[in-house]
Amino acid sequence: MVVLGSSTVIAIVIFIVAFPILMTPVIMFSCRASEQLRNFLALAVSAITFLAILPLYPFVRGGGVIQYTLFEVLPNLEVSLRLDLLSFGLAALAALIWLLCTIYSIDYMAKEHACSRYYPVLIFTLGSCLGIFFAGDLFSLFIFFELMSLIAYILVIHEETEEALKAGYKYLVMTIIGGLALFFGMIIVFELGGTVSLGVGTIIEESSLLALLAFICFLIGFGMKAGMFPLHVWLPDAHPVAPSPASALLSGVMLKTGAYGLLRVIFHVFSPDLLQSSGWDTILGVLAVITILLGSAVALTQTDIKRRLAYSSIGQLGYVLLGLSILNNNAITGAIFHIFSHAFMKSILFLAAGAIIWNTGKRQIEDLKGIGRQMPVTMGCFSIAALAMIGIPPLNGFLSKWTLALGALDANAVIYVLVLLISSLLNALYYLPIIIPAFFDLPGDMNHDEHDEHHEIKFEIQEATPRMLSVMIVLALFTFVFGLTPNNIVYALSRLTAAFLLLGGGF
Repeated sequence: MVVLGSSTVIAIVIFIVAFPILMTPVIMFSCRASEQLRNFLALAVSAITFLAILPLYPFVRGGGVIQYTLFEVLPNLEVSLRLDLLSFGLAALAALIWLLCTIYSIDYMAKEHACSRYYPVLIFTLGSCLGIFFAGDLFSLFIFFELMSLIAYILVIHEETEEALKAGYKYLVMTIIGGLALFFGMIIVFELGGTVSLGVGTIIEESSLLALLAFICFLIGFGMKAGMFPLHVWLPDAHPVAPSPASALLSGVMLKTGAYGLLRVIFHVFSPDLLQSSGWDTILGVLAVITILLGSAVALTQTDIKRRLAYSSIGQLGYVLLGLSILNNNAITGAIFHIFSHAFMKSILFLAAGAIIWNTGKRQIEDLKGIGRQMPVTMGCFSIAALAMIGIPPLNGFLSKWTLALGALDANAVIYVLVLLISSLLNALYYLPIIIPAFFDLPGDMNHDEHDEHHEIKFEIQEATPRMLSVMIVLALFTFVFGLTPNNIVYALSRLTAAFLLLGGGF
């Protein structure tokens, strides 16, 4: 295994962040030449970006950490990049999901308008996300976080319907509120610690009123993006109105930037010991429990499939927040692994729902009876992801919940295990009524009196395109491969990352 030198690693990290952003205007102007060239460039940029991340694994696997300052804005305030196990794992995840969603988009967006706007925005958002994961200080993280949040607004309002514009307005208002909270939190940290760098160890070591205020500001700013109660109000409106590949990215990747921000705050700005000794972890724990139960309960009442999936995302991100509140090895491992698991599972669900809407125009759950007989591969992938979300072994969702439950028991927090069990039951209650009628009921537009019950009813298979199906199948395979299987590299990476953070994050 070849381990790259530090200068090479720095160059690769800079390339990974800069390449998608610099290629955005190229993709924008390529639209004038041909749609095929535009699509090819978008696909090539996402593929090259993902492939560029992979050579970094041997470096971080060996415990390597790089903190590199690009330039100084003010004394002790700089723009810098950081590579460690956590940033590598989430950057690789984001780039992989982005590549798959770009492949899916080529056919899905062929029926949509304004594709010449969609693809440049898609690629610019990729670069912004990677900038978040590779940020070496709170100032750089804040800049990339705001870039990603603002440019994603264009994805939310892509359809330009009245509903989309209203959802976009709500999203924009919450983004501004979250951005202001992060800004004030960063100022407080700079005042208390004299720096906002993530490469100096713990910045704030003592509890104080200002420190608590900074923690609350970060909870608001990053919690808003993660869909945490009560800051989740934008999410159920934004995800359903966006194009389905954008919905998959919003839920599968962009929500995780909020969880990532909280991980950095907990382990690099404050410390687990400070949070536990001051009782601030309880604040996060209570909000996590409410987020889990609220998201799952409200999902039960939704009749639009994408809106049900959006509320499900709220509950699922609550698992990550719960792990961060428990702060032991199993809990942090479960939280990080669930970031990966949810990205795979929820991407399938949104892409499958998108394929159904794209192919049939149906999005009301009542209208999806029999859809599994017409689109068996699509609904098969949807069903696998839904079962994983419920927590059925040997799928990856079971493994993340199992690890979180072990973390809760290690902390003698049996109530959290009960919350996980109740949530899994609620997951079953809102996913199974989609899956079972899809395969065992007749379509709603079929007259039950018009056929002879002694003869088999034949359905015409009307699937999504091979390109769209291939993306869903790959993601469905990931739910198996990264579940209860030997040599589970994602679970091993999650456990390594948790140990790395709990041992000081490379300091």
